Amino acid sequence: MGWLQSRRLRYGVGAAGLLFALLALLRLGFVLGFSGIEAGRLFADPQWLETLGIGLRFDLRLAILLMLPLALLAWLPRWNLTRVALLRKVARVYWLLVLGLIGLVYVIDFGHYAYLGVRINATVLRYLEDAQISWQMVWETYPVLWIALGWLAGVMLWFLGFLRLERLTLAQKPRQIRRASLALGTGATMVAVLLALLGRVENLNLENPVPLRWSDAFFSGNAQVAALGLNPVLFFYDTLKAGQAQFDEAQVREHYPVVSRYLGVDQPDPQALNFDRQQGVQPYRVAAGRAPNVMFVMLESLGASAVGAYGNPLNPTPNLDRLAAQSWFFKHFYVPVTGTAKTVWASITGVPDVTRQETATRHPLITRQHTLINAFSDYQKLYMIGGNAGWANINALIQQSIDGVRLYQESDWRSPLVDVWGISDLDLFKEGDRILRELPQDRPFFAYVQTSGNHRPFTIPRDNDGFEVSALPLEQVQSAGSRSVEQYNAVRLLDFNIGRLMELAKAGGYYDNTIFVFFGDHNTRISRIPHMPPAFEQLGLESNHVPLLIHAPGLLEPRVFDEATGLVDLLPTVAGIAGIPFSNGAMGRDIQQPSAEGERVVPLVLREGTFPVIGGVTRDYLLQMQHDGSAPTLHDLKSNTPLENVAGQHPEEFRRLTELTRGLHESARLMLYRNVR
Repeated sequence: MGWLQSRRLRYGVGAAGLLFALLALLRLGFVLGFSGIEAGRLFADPQWLETLGIGLRFDLRLAILLMLPLALLAWLPRWNLTRVALLRKVARVYWLLVLGLIGLVYVIDFGHYAYLGVRINATVLRYLEDAQISWQMVWETYPVLWIALGWLAGVMLWFLGFLRLERLTLAQKPRQIRRASLALGTGATMVAVLLALLGRVENLNLENPVPLRWSDAFFSGNAQVAALGLNPVLFFYDTLKAGQAQFDEAQVREHYPVVSRYLGVDQPDPQALNFDRQQGVQPYRVAAGRAPNVMFVMLESLGASAVGAYGNPLNPTPNLDRLAAQSWFFKHFYVPVTGTAKTVWASITGVPDVTRQETATRHPLITRQHTLINAFSDYQKLYMIGGNAGWANINALIQQSIDGVRLYQESDWRSPLVDVWGISDLDLFKEGDRILRELPQDRPFFAYVQTSGNHRPFTIPRDNDGFEVSALPLEQVQSAGSRSVEQYNAVRLLDFNIGRLMELAKAGGYYDNTIFVFFGDHNTRISRIPHMPPAFEQLGLESNHVPLLIHAPGLLEPRVFDEATGLVDLLPTVAGIAGIPFSNGAMGRDIQQPSAEGERVVPLVLREGTFPVIGGVTRDYLLQMQHDGSAPTLHDLKSNTPLENVAGQHPEEFRRLTELTRGLHESARLMLYRNVR
């Protein structure tokens, strides 16, 4: 055992051990502070423990990988770490950089997961496109200085540990070690290193070894469980190196017959991959007379689980609840992908934003899209946002795609800015109402209003028309979905402002002749939602499930829609209500049109990134699979055990949804480029 006296071996093992200990502690911090999993539940469920074991193996792999450059320097014949002081200084600088970068990645990862429920991946780079806005939001939301101090303290503490290790190993005088013993120790260490890099010993095939991969963490089908098994540094690298193809034309062709039939394409052409179809003036249009106005109101970060009409027990949304009883109320409405910019894209273009790293709005070659808003040819078109429309480059989509649109943003308002997202929603409604009242009365308007108040930093403006903050206990709001009292009050404030908007519309004289479309853009990270079916939390559907109300009391009778409906269906549906004929080559369909295939399917992206998990959801089932079509599973949304794969019990539905889910996803990737004007 004389090889244990080797300075190089002891330094290598010690450095890898120190780094592994740091990564394990950071994993523990994620589990206890950010995962949303109770410690008792963690140790009671074998799936959690198995996933943690996978995660620790990823941590060990990273520790070994980061140690390898210095191992090379240590084992050089003459110029090595044991003999050259300059190289030891290089090693110290290396460890400072490594520790600093690891700490920074984990800080970003923790914040990313706390807000979006997704471990950091290559898609985070999209925030660099709007670095100033992203930084200001972080500064206003989080205790940045304290986080920075904690990061520096952690880096210095571990750096001192590496200095201590260096003095105990490399700086010591050499000892005599037998060559045979050193060779044995070196060989054993290399085998251990190879096994650590491989990450598995079960079913090991030495001729063709399969290393542990990020996908192994997703064995349970539960995204929250899988999050425990990922290492953010390695996962970020894996998603970054993979890149992204624009679309897979072969897959589109394979699924074209199913998708074209589903969309009701007028003249299917498998060669041209044509998705065009025409819709004329429908008999169910609102009564003839003056053309109705249209107002889209995008409700920032408002998921269905936060709304009383969908079962929230704390009565946070009395105005929306009242409107739901007077409107077309959609019980199963989904956005295809989470993220505000992706919701803006899909609601305007009718194509789900299924880009895999950034957002479609940031792609300069495709932001000039066909939109059914232009079918409202005689309408005055307005887009109103309280902040800077340059965020995520959405101004390019708006101004290039919507003919004659007047874009109102941060610099156009008289009201004061309240935070990084611009003026308050209440001021946005008030100033928007002033603009609408001043419009010429001989033409109807189409107004798109984008709210932002229900978003970190959850600012409560001073001028709020008497809105009162609730002081419910943290435990109570967490038990009903909110992660904080501030988040709960932000929902209440958004609902309060919707009530004021309705009052303004009535006073302004356009309430009775306007179709108001209220829809959430995605859900925020939630706490617990016992008032919702288990499927929404366990399968991750709470992120995509949002409220939709079409409110036009002077034009439409109240109605409840129980069928699954998607964001891309909004414009075709409103055009049908308003009696607007249109040509459509995107994915949306008028929900009043009969579905030839039976029950509708809403395509989803359940986990974003370079390797997305995609889904197709109906009123009763969710089909989910990997982006390449592998590992499809069918889940009963009404079951108390929704993670169970029920494909064998419903083979026909499983086959139908498997084809449509993959086909709609691949077709959407193509449409992003074919829907360009």
